[in-house]
Amino acid sequence: MELTQLRYLLAVAESGNFTRAAAQSNVSQPALSQQIINLEAEIGRKLFHRLGRRAVLTEAGENLVERARRILFEVENAAKELQDSPTASGRIVVGAVQTVMPYLVTPLIAQLRTSHPHLTVDAREDFRHDLVASVLEGDVDFAVVPLPLDNRRVSIEPLFTDPLLLVVGHSHPIAQRAEININDLAGENFVTLGQGSTLAAQIRAFFGDHNFEPRIRYRCAQVATLKMFVSLGLGISILPQLARQPRDQETLTYLRLTGIEPTRELAVVRHLQRYQTRGAEQFLKALREAVRPPAPPVAS
Repeated sequence: MELTQLRYLLAVAESGNFTRAAAQSNVSQPALSQQIINLEAEIGRKLFHRLGRRAVLTEAGENLVERARRILFEVENAAKELQDSPTASGRIVVGAVQTVMPYLVTPLIAQLRTSHPHLTVDAREDFRHDLVASVLEGDVDFAVVPLPLDNRRVSIEPLFTDPLLLVVGHSHPIAQRAEININDLAGENFVTLGQGSTLAAQIRAFFGDHNFEPRIRYRCAQVATLKMFVSLGLGISILPQLARQPRDQETLTYLRLTGIEPTRELAVVRHLQRYQTRGAEQFLKALREAVRPPAPPVAS
């Protein structure tokens, strides 16, 4: 039994098709199929039902797949640990949701290019569900996502609390108000992120807790698009304080709702058992420092 055979086994199991698995594995389909046949001959059991173009795991295949994942996981961990010397250049993959990546992670990557030139950081912007799956699959070293998150297979390290602010265009009547109650927003058109956004779900829950039904007219995939709608007076929205940029002051006004302070909690999620390289720890240290509140002034 060879590691390559186990990798091909997982590729077929995950894709459900020998041709797709071969393409993903950068090998010809006959070569991959032969390796699976060799593996089946070695253990004396069929691993897949061949149903036309579909490949469905047999009971023996399902059992072997679970073991193959554990074996390859340990092999990958061992390789990372052995290669992880203090002088070696490192490569890590960092994930973050759309309302975090451009405002926190991207500037940090730029900063580390100077302070840690031997560290290469790749980035993946995605929805929380997909990022957590990527962490578990080993495609991402860690990800910055909003809480709450209920998954016992990942380590969750809270980072900081991010206030959620009302945002309106400069010309909107609300922009001149000193106090805004949630009931003052009745009849307003709202701009939100799409249904897959964790922030959108949190805002819906917040409104639901206060028996308020927002009139949503526009849904956007990116925060930049949402800001454009708001700046043009087409609607109002709620955004995290983290997404507030200096250039926004030219067209947008951020306000706090009176009497209530909606917030979101951001955290770093990591695989509970995956080896963390020095590069990953260096990035995490810089991330913790970036979100640490400033120390209070010392009284003279």
